[in-house]
Amino acid sequence: MAHEHKPTQKMAAQAKKGLALREEFNRGGTEVGVKRARQIIDGGPMSDADVKAMHSYFARHEVDKQGKAHDWGDDKDPSAGYIAWLLWGGHDGRDWADRQHAKLDD
Repeated sequence: MAHEHKPTQKMAAQAKKGLALREEFNRGGTEVGVKRARQIIDGGPMSDADVKAMHSYFARHEVDKQGKAHDWGDDKDPSAGYIAWLLWGGHDGRDWADRQHAKLDD
């Protein structure tokens, strides 16, 4: 059975920050990430497939935090990986995707 998943305001705030940093520094994220950010900001609803994609994204990109170019979490010189992470809802998005993904396996 398909579910509808509603992103949180915290996720939307992170996605907005990611879009702003991407605009300012001209790096970070793909068109897919930009679309995901807009979907989160718009408040969803998000499908089971969206949740699975987000869960996979965060699992694959946890390693980006170790990047040496620019700085993770630095708004003055953000890494491309940090900007991309924010586009997907940041840490709030990761935690949300993990919770929603766990419900899918019920």
